[in-house]
Amino acid sequence: MTDQNSLVEYGFRRVIITITAIFCALLEIVDTTIVNVALNEMKGNLGATLNEIAWVITAYAIANVIIVPMTSWLAQQFGRRNYFAASIIIFTVSSFLCGNATNIWELVFFRFLQGLGGGALLVTSQTIITESYPPEKRGMAQAIYGLGVIIGPTLGPPLGGYIVDHFSWPYIFYINIPIGVIATLLTLQFVRSPKYAEKKSRKEIDWWGMGLLAAAVGSLQFVLERGQEDDWFSSSTIVTLTVTSVLAFFFFVWRELTYKNPIVELRVLKNGNLRIGTILSFILGFGLYGSTFVIPLYTQATLGWTAQQSGALMIPAALTTAFMMPIIGQLLQKGVPQQYLVAGGMFLFFVYSFWGYKILTPDTGADAFFWMLIMRGIGMGMLFIPITTLSLSTLKGQQIGQGAAFTGMMRQLGGSFGIALITTFISRQVLYHRNNLVSSLDVNDPAIAQRVQGLQHSFIAKGMTPDVALKSGYQILDYTVSKQASVLSYMDVFLYLGLMFLICIPFVLMVKGHKKKKVDLAEAMH
Repeated sequence: MTDQNSLVEYGFRRVIITITAIFCALLEIVDTTIVNVALNEMKGNLGATLNEIAWVITAYAIANVIIVPMTSWLAQQFGRRNYFAASIIIFTVSSFLCGNATNIWELVFFRFLQGLGGGALLVTSQTIITESYPPEKRGMAQAIYGLGVIIGPTLGPPLGGYIVDHFSWPYIFYINIPIGVIATLLTLQFVRSPKYAEKKSRKEIDWWGMGLLAAAVGSLQFVLERGQEDDWFSSSTIVTLTVTSVLAFFFFVWRELTYKNPIVELRVLKNGNLRIGTILSFILGFGLYGSTFVIPLYTQATLGWTAQQSGALMIPAALTTAFMMPIIGQLLQKGVPQQYLVAGGMFLFFVYSFWGYKILTPDTGADAFFWMLIMRGIGMGMLFIPITTLSLSTLKGQQIGQGAAFTGMMRQLGGSFGIALITTFISRQVLYHRNNLVSSLDVNDPAIAQRVQGLQHSFIAKGMTPDVALKSGYQILDYTVSKQASVLSYMDVFLYLGLMFLICIPFVLMVKGHKKKKVDLAEAMH
């Protein structure tokens, strides 16, 4: 334990290290979502199609998911401080290049580089924070880190909306530069590297592991992000990449379990708590990114709000989560079992989703969302820290970094799965609901005939000829049906997301009941 304690910091140094690490985590996460609001601007500026511009998000996500599992190993190779500083520099320089990109593929390439720098920031900052605090204060440390991770995705859209409305899209990248420079200087000055065993020689490096991992995760992420647009398995690219991903994962696992110096230490998953934590992180990512994705989509596409309005809607919920984090940290320090908090958080998330299911209409007002989103904020606060502390609670030394990398990767993948499934689900449901609504509309029904006639008269009054006015009347009716169909689809998303969390509750409570992990926790705390 001595080597680990040597990294525990006190007083001023710990404050500086914590702030630096959180800023870096925030940089990376805000950048995942800040772009969403600016896609329209970029599309016009760079003359790109919708499919091409989507790559700005996809490239970043793919790079993220490839680099995250390797961070622990890379930190050992180069020393954590150097690797962390290098990641910030790569991220900052790529941000500058992204802002200066002159065509869409340049931008996509620089976003990929930015993702390679950014992915490391997330996990390494979590490890740095965890190890800077003594074991009994780890719950608090995770609370502080969690602030960044939960608020990040929510901060992105309103910040992006503001920048795009008042400046131009390159500034969403330029904003990273000053923060990156300060973070690099603070890292070099204050962050310390643990003493690792000797570095591996070039011959011992797990090049095959790296290649297989990049192929497996990169292909999977591509399939998830692009599947819906390319109509899933009717596209030969999607089929090829799905097969590639499955085979690469299989050989990757086999390679890592048999090779002497694996790039990802899969054996760390023998730890029961980490295994459960990894699954829970996946579900958390699914809920966190899924719900952050679906609300702006609904408010902008169906209710016609601006980017800034729909971003601002999410702020109270983020502040609630921020307020909850330290409280949850305190509860964990007082010894409240993590699984009870996770179960409580999942139940609140179910309440939030069911509430959403109840209030969605073609013209729901902004006020209706307030308490529902506050509920989401409290639920997220109760999920994040307990899941993370549960995952890392019984790990020591080097394993903490490896464990953090697993939970980080699963949270990202959960988010990608969530968004991919939700987009597919929405477009399928819209068709289904539309067909249902259309089949129940009878043109001979007096009420409908009256409605169309009323519309026709109002259009004639505006100077249209009767036949054009009638056609316009039917178009309005058609538009109303489409809008109603999309609202019904969003309702389904909320309902099923909520049910998914509700179904998980008994498992969360059961899993811990069978294992006497209380003892381990107590040991980990001493």
